[in-house]
Amino acid sequence: MLYWLLYQKLFPYFRLFRIFRYLTFRTVFASLTALLIGLLIGPYVIEKLREFQIGQYIREEGPQSHQKKSGTPTMGGVLICISILVPTLMWSDLSNPYVWLVMLSTLAFGAIGFADDYIKVVHRQNQGLTARAKLGLQFIASGLVAAALVVMEIRGGYSTRLMVPFAKRFRPDLVWEWMGHIPHMHWLVFVPFVVFVMIVIAGASNAVNLTDGLDGLAIGCTIIAAGALTVLTYVSGHVVFSDYLELQRMPMVSELTVFCGSMVGASIGFLWYNAHPAEIFMGDVGSLALGGAIGTVAVVIKQELLLPFIGGVFILEALSVMLQVGSYKLRNGKRIFKMAPLHHHFELMGWSESKVIARFWILALVFALFALTTLKLR
Repeated sequence: MLYWLLYQKLFPYFRLFRIFRYLTFRTVFASLTALLIGLLIGPYVIEKLREFQIGQYIREEGPQSHQKKSGTPTMGGVLICISILVPTLMWSDLSNPYVWLVMLSTLAFGAIGFADDYIKVVHRQNQGLTARAKLGLQFIASGLVAAALVVMEIRGGYSTRLMVPFAKRFRPDLVWEWMGHIPHMHWLVFVPFVVFVMIVIAGASNAVNLTDGLDGLAIGCTIIAAGALTVLTYVSGHVVFSDYLELQRMPMVSELTVFCGSMVGASIGFLWYNAHPAEIFMGDVGSLALGGAIGTVAVVIKQELLLPFIGGVFILEALSVMLQVGSYKLRNGKRIFKMAPLHHHFELMGWSESKVIARFWILALVFALFALTTLKLR
């Protein structure tokens, strides 16, 4: 909105507003706006959540040290979503379809998390949505994102080809070209791409959700992942940098840098209240929205295969749960970890909560820095 008003409308009359054309300027201001929104309305949100008795339920089978957190206000992800979306609306070019796609994806995954939290907290049903229902809704949301990208690909604004880290020339296309020769079945060529996108986005959403188990752990890792995505989005849309780094040139995706900057600012603002000992938890409305946003941005800028490094801690947490469940079912109740997700394993090994959080943040930073080095190692 501000971009449209200050640059597109007022710039011809006030040359000073030229500064609003620069993406870096708008990204910084979007990040600061998101941070300010989070800091200013955070106390109000916490107070209202307490007033409505929207408190966190702590599982009995979890670490006993967490029982004292029971009743802490949850569903703070509403604050995160507001802090991301409002600055994006203010500072980005709203004529860009990718901006709307990522914002709507964030809202969709946030709505799924909101429904899950609402059932758990308001209706006092500790399980919330069933795992099948939640996963089904996530696949529907990510499938709609994939369908929108297919439409953009047909119109020439997107590519279904993968960018493979460390391989400059190897760019496989996720389509069944042979299906295009079947009459009235041309749309089937995009089935592999749609399935791949659904797995990436839904997987990222669930991975962040599984990481959200300690005060500030998930949101701290999100700050690092969103920061890496901000850099990747900027260079992917920059003509000079994309040519130099031999990335697929996508000038329209550069506007998503504003969204990523908003995600960084919103996450920092939420961490102010979520740091140990937490005054508020993000709940599924926050973790699913953040994961959906990270996954969608990675797909749009063609860095899907780099996502395991951008969000390395999220992937490790998700893998630990899958390995634990698989081991329990296939090895007659035997477990690999003391408890899953992985952060609980280290807690039961004797690490303090603060130590687990700090070390996982360091690990997330190492992963993100490695992801950025792959830009030149191609």
